[in-house]
Amino acid sequence: MSKIRVGIIGSAGYTGGELLRILIFHPEVEIVFANSASNAGNKLYAVHNDLFGDTELEFSSDFHSDIDVLFLCVGHGDARKFLDANSIDSSVKIIDLSQDYRLRANTTYQGQNFVYGLPELNREAIKSAQYIANPGCFATNIQLALLPLASKGLLPAQIHINATTGSTGAGQKPTATSHFSWRNNNLSAYKSFEHQHLQEISESLDQLQAGFLPTSEKSLLERAAEKINFVPQRGDFTRGIFSSIYVDSDLTEEEAFELYNSYYASHPFTSISKANIDLKQVVNTNKSIIHLEKHGNKLLILNATDNLLKGASGQAVQNMNLMFGLDERTGLNLKSVGF
Repeated sequence: MSKIRVGIIGSAGYTGGELLRILIFHPEVEIVFANSASNAGNKLYAVHNDLFGDTELEFSSDFHSDIDVLFLCVGHGDARKFLDANSIDSSVKIIDLSQDYRLRANTTYQGQNFVYGLPELNREAIKSAQYIANPGCFATNIQLALLPLASKGLLPAQIHINATTGSTGAGQKPTATSHFSWRNNNLSAYKSFEHQHLQEISESLDQLQAGFLPTSEKSLLERAAEKINFVPQRGDFTRGIFSSIYVDSDLTEEEAFELYNSYYASHPFTSISKANIDLKQVVNTNKSIIHLEKHGNKLLILNATDNLLKGASGQAVQNMNLMFGLDERTGLNLKSVGF
């Protein structure tokens, strides 16, 4: 078949750069435009230095619908504004990396619903979808750690999560808590018990374990926080998310491993490790590696993912592959940094 014609909006940021790094070498893709009005006419490697020697493509100020798929690598709130302001042919598939269309109450565009793009949850729906809402980075990591339990109705009343993310999770524009002199040799918690990703996490868990999400007049975030005790942390590293999660469970350790291995048997990017895990095993890859331990009645679940790949651009390409009938691993044979 002819190559998939790709357009990218917001290609100068971190997720746009990672998307370009993958798609330049994707065997079934032609990049038609990489939109960045402020960088128009400059080579991609003028912003994304790692692409020097790989491409002579330039940023463009153009946008048009003569493409097969459009990636939106823009800030939260900006994807909806872009789609409202521009006419996009109904034949063009859209993959949105912002949070604008992830929640059930906000999924409709041009008469069709965005499908939540977590392949380990919605792979069959993704294959036939026109529009995809790519999951958040924390949300991806935490959901992958919990989906097998939810699939058997085994999530307890309370879930406890501590997860640490790298500085790229805050985006490319420097802030008071992302620049080097503050972040280096430092660790801090933020948005404890009220991180916005709790909303999509709770909806996905409720999809598999009906009734997990409490019903009340409270907001979705408040209802999610009643069940999920989530303390996010900022780490002093560049990329990756490492989560430690514990729940009450009657499963033995062997039963837990059997459940997780069975659930992820057909999902190529999520692996279950008997040995303890390290973040470096997944950095620069589309992998998620999970480790389980049983301590008394507590099941400990550790998960490591790369926030820019499996948590963003890598997963977006995985979704594109599924939407166009390709093996979901195509173009994603990315190697970890090692030790």
